Amino acid sequence: MDTLETVRTAPRPGLRERKKQRTRDALLRAALELFTAKGYERTTVDEIAEAVGVSQRTFFRYFASKEEAAFFVARLAESHFLAALRERPPGEPPLQALRRAVLDSWDTIGEAIEQLVPLELHMRLYRVIESTPALLAAHLRRATELEEEIARVIARREGLDVDADPRPRLVVAVFGAVMRVTERAWSAGDDVSLAAIRELTASHLDQVGPALAGNWRGE
Repeated sequence: MDTLETVRTAPRPGLRERKKQRTRDALLRAALELFTAKGYERTTVDEIAEAVGVSQRTFFRYFASKEEAAFFVARLAESHFLAALRERPPGEPPLQALRRAVLDSWDTIGEAIEQLVPLELHMRLYRVIESTPALLAAHLRRATELEEEIARVIARREGLDVDADPRPRLVVAVFGAVMRVTERAWSAGDDVSLAAIRELTASHLDQVGPALAGNWRGE
């Protein structure tokens, strides 16, 4: 699977491969622009292909479906986060490793995304996902699959059997819930910038300990 790091650091491809990448990137950008302007469900594959001046068959050479195009950059961003998590120091507590990995990802992801589509366009797509039942369902399904992969990374870091010890899945479930709350709050706000979601992510993760252990009733 390609990652954003691979996109950024891979050797320059030959002329044929560059042409294919330009076509893929043009289709991706057209798809996201149409999804954000018209809505995902009202956008057809024919319209995406027509916007780039290629055939429907060409679209399906690069993407299996509209859904794959919608989540293409997100999939690469997930790989970017997993790579950051695997690079965290081995002695770091799991939740701290997750926190640092996701914040480091937000710090470094923008430049890599810009090689595919405008960053602002990618960020606006989050609102489309939140407001489109089919995309939201796919997003939640993908999040569940990602959480399982993250739990296995955490288990390997800690030398645990993920199927015998529930702690990796528990800590990742908490982390995933925080990220979901963050996404919902961010997508409902006025500022859809990368800086805004990073700041909100940090704030919400910092509240995990007090939220779980604190006295909610107050004095």
